[in-house]
Amino acid sequence: MISPLKLIFEAINQTRSQDELQLQVVPKIGEYFAAKRYSIFFFEQLPLAADKNLQKILKIALSIEHNPIARYLVERHAPVHEALVMSPKAWKVLCPRPDHWHVMAGPIINRHQLVGVVGCTREKSMPTFDTQNLTDLSSICLHLSVWAATVNSQPNGTAKSQHYAFQSDACGGLRQRLTPRELQIAQLVASGLTNAEIGNQLWITENSVKQALKRMFRKLEVSSRAQMVAQLLATKHYSGQANLDSFSLAPNSTSNL
Repeated sequence: MISPLKLIFEAINQTRSQDELQLQVVPKIGEYFAAKRYSIFFFEQLPLAADKNLQKILKIALSIEHNPIARYLVERHAPVHEALVMSPKAWKVLCPRPDHWHVMAGPIINRHQLVGVVGCTREKSMPTFDTQNLTDLSSICLHLSVWAATVNSQPNGTAKSQHYAFQSDACGGLRQRLTPRELQIAQLVASGLTNAEIGNQLWITENSVKQALKRMFRKLEVSSRAQMVAQLLATKHYSGQANLDSFSLAPNSTSNL
């Protein structure tokens, strides 16, 4: 029987884009570490996060001066959890969110540079991350680093997230109406993710996703997720990796929001 960790390795090896990585690998990582929230961030995507609140969060989260976890990743290129770098009291001051009571992060390396981060969080009532978790995350990060180096070297640029198709489209109509965060949500909706799954990907609450969709529906003058995706496809703001059939796979596919 193949171990859950090796299944993650195989899933990484089989993916061909960052979108596939988010859809097929990230949920497995979250499940493996029994995390409340989990995601993979590639720094090349961060400029898309243009809303001011997220910029403030990223400024602190990615600052080696303010965040000892970020400093550890930059200096050592090794997985870390909050208990390794600061006391519980100090961590609570730095990150008071109850769903980030325990945080573990690991580096994705390409050409000796930190190009991305794997992050998992747990609530206060959940167990802390331990040495075995760090060891396992180190193995996952090794495979992700090899993946990043391999896929990024391909001439067709398959590592680029399909989200960039939203941002670079010459028409610009939807780009003007939707914020960068709303475009992120639209892309994940088009990939068939549920509100809860989108929340986990973007580290926001499920209700925040639902409220964002309401605003997006009003802006685009649609009444359902399928109509929104159809409009994106019709205006070429999505390259076609996902399609409307994906909604048949989503647990909440019958819901407009």
